[in-house]
Amino acid sequence: MALAPADDGGITRRVDARRTGTKIAAVVPCHNESPTVADVVRSLREAVPGIEVYVYDNNSTDDTAEAAKQAGAIVRREAARGKGNVVRRAFADVEADIYVLVDGDGTYDASRTGEMIDLLRDGPYDHVLGVRTEISDTAFRPGHTFGNKLFNRLVGRIFGARVDDMLSGFRVFSRRFVKSFPAVSREFEIETELTVHAMNLRVPQEQVKIGFRDRPDGSESKLRTYHDGWRILWLIAELARHERPLLYHGAVTALLLFAGLALGIPVVSEFAETGAVPRLPTAVLSSSFVILALIALVAGLILDGLRRTRREQGRLAYLNLPCPPHDAGRAP
Repeated sequence: MALAPADDGGITRRVDARRTGTKIAAVVPCHNESPTVADVVRSLREAVPGIEVYVYDNNSTDDTAEAAKQAGAIVRREAARGKGNVVRRAFADVEADIYVLVDGDGTYDASRTGEMIDLLRDGPYDHVLGVRTEISDTAFRPGHTFGNKLFNRLVGRIFGARVDDMLSGFRVFSRRFVKSFPAVSREFEIETELTVHAMNLRVPQEQVKIGFRDRPDGSESKLRTYHDGWRILWLIAELARHERPLLYHGAVTALLLFAGLALGIPVVSEFAETGAVPRLPTAVLSSSFVILALIALVAGLILDGLRRTRREQGRLAYLNLPCPPHDAGRAP
């Protein structure tokens, strides 16, 4: 996927959702974002006239809901804490042809929304990912750049597709992507789940560089570097077990077989020379490892067959929904 260049200022392209029957909705998850949410809402409405902006207030203790409402957003509340819970609720409740997902912290250049929507329709694509490009040297917190690159490479290797910013919170989706997305994550690992879902269904998708800036004064990040990093890593392992069972169980099989052979070869060699098995416990342990390895391999083969069936069903459900509208709605 080629990356379109970043534009660090100004509205690069407007999409007028009012000109046609195309319904475009933006979902903005928020927890204590009163200093920034109004600017995000205004930027979205300026970039895409006629867009419906849904701000989901996730247990805020400040004036996030009021600021969003005054800026023209539709405010809804999600009591279950976590960005994943917000996305799950919003994707179930909001009906639209095209969906925009962007954080309410003001760090993303929301004026590029129109360009991302046009790119989605031109494909037509089901997923356009906004790849963050730092406008300032301090936009990313220490360690986040390295962690993001590490996760990108890990997910790319496991699931077999390139991604340049799997943790980005700025994306545009088609209806068929949103309504086929199971959304089981609860917190910030939702971006990982979105990325893997796109890879598994092999949906047409594209990436575009988006300006990424520091949080303004008075705005505080909700990320917990190590806590969220471990949750993302754990989710990757769970998704690998669930979506790549033959790879996962094959690795377990290799480890068990290696342990069995390492213990068993000396026993077999000694038996060949002496005709006796003086280290019977070692022989039993070695045999147990080999048996467990065969069980893991068979389990992997069975689960891989079930995964194939499940993926075919998911693909058919995805195909039951229309592709993104791509022939109208542009500003003249």
